Amino acid sequence: MRAMVLGAQRTPLRAAEVADPEPAAGQVLLRVRACAVCRTDLHIVDGDLARPKLPLVPGHQIVGEVVGGGERFEPGTRVGVPWLGWTCGECRFCVAGQENLCDRARFTGYDLDGGYADLAVADERYCFSIPTDYPDEQAAPLLCAGLIGYRSLRLAGDAERIGLYGFGASAHIVCQVAVAQGRAVFGGTRAGDAETQEFARSLGATWAGDALAGPPVELDAVIVFAPVGELVPPALRHVRKGGSVVCAGIHMSDIPAFPYDWLWGERMIRSVTNLTRADGEEFLAHARASPVRVEVETFPLEEANVALARLRSGALRGAAVLVCDATSER
Repeated sequence: MRAMVLGAQRTPLRAAEVADPEPAAGQVLLRVRACAVCRTDLHIVDGDLARPKLPLVPGHQIVGEVVGGGERFEPGTRVGVPWLGWTCGECRFCVAGQENLCDRARFTGYDLDGGYADLAVADERYCFSIPTDYPDEQAAPLLCAGLIGYRSLRLAGDAERIGLYGFGASAHIVCQVAVAQGRAVFGGTRAGDAETQEFARSLGATWAGDALAGPPVELDAVIVFAPVGELVPPALRHVRKGGSVVCAGIHMSDIPAFPYDWLWGERMIRSVTNLTRADGEEFLAHARASPVRVEVETFPLEEANVALARLRSGALRGAAVLVCDATSER
């Protein structure tokens, strides 16, 4: 099969012909139809996340068609594969319903080969049914940008005024969910990024502007999607007493020192780690009931490096998606 392979970190992916994967017990074999490109993929390629399986086929926002293996899905079923690819079921976190914190978890496109390929295998327990209203390209970003964004929104609590700093793939989905819930959204971008600010407003944001300067009102919570630690101290200054700053990325640059007074008043900083299958089922049920507009830019599989470069440069609006199969819906 065709695949885009990472041979060593900090080097481009290479196009290769590799052996078709064989499903083991409990796994399904999928014909990949689309795979969204995540900032985590970029962190793996650029060496920000250490010790990936090498060589590696990246990609963990997979929409695929079951062609064999497993018992849960009939052949021909369209399913989605997320970042969380396997958990032990035995550690104290798994037993407590916190499988996202599993000590031995394995992750798609990091420990396990992912979806930058014609075919992929996945543990059938960690696959989701895809809402029928979404074409492949629009469904793929739901599997991480949507899921992690949704978990971040839940961890922000009942915030009525919520900031989304770093208005990319996750934020543009979460913005619509939050607006549908009756919350006021404040989109934080780079200073002067008028195009992204207008995009945020078009999705229902009450305000959009410079994230470092902040909005003209005090917020209940801020979700920081950009992997930029420099945003955390100003975000703390923008939330009310008792408010929270939720750091949604798997990797972030160091958070600069800041005065304790900015944290005082029972403000809180917390991270989001991975997702649970319950998160996935809950979010995809929401997506079925209240469809969100998913803004995508598509690329053929062979242009994975181009898609990563556009993500790295901040040139994307919404999400990048690799179209991996000629029969994928367009």
